[in-house]
Amino acid sequence: MEEKYEGRMIQQREYVQVYANGYGTINLLFEDEKPKAIAVGQKMNEINELAYMNGYNWDAFFNYYLARHAPDILESIDPDPEAGSYLAYFEETPENEEKALRFADIIVSLIENPEEIYQIIRDHADDIEWD
Repeated sequence: MEEKYEGRMIQQREYVQVYANGYGTINLLFEDEKPKAIAVGQKMNEINELAYMNGYNWDAFFNYYLARHAPDILESIDPDPEAGSYLAYFEETPENEEKALRFADIIVSLIENPEEIYQIIRDHADDIEWD
């Protein structure tokens, strides 16, 4: 008998999704090519030319941000950035599901209120390991 894939959507927002893939992993997908994320990324690039925001540079930014504000999330993820998106994998546990949801909240907060991002780029762009 063939085993069936049983994924489940945990949370879906305009540009961030958290879902269990049915194979023991919780995925957080940030779609950086959605309009709000593009607008924030363009402004980041205006502030610093190294901050051209593809998935790889979002990974660099999130590594910097999480190390300072949520290191427990950073130590639980396995990031997989691509040119047009950022994906983070978490082992599927109740604790990691909570971390994935917190990370989604952080991303939404940053994109919806991007002044914090812009200030970080102005003050600390040289501390971020851009792609």
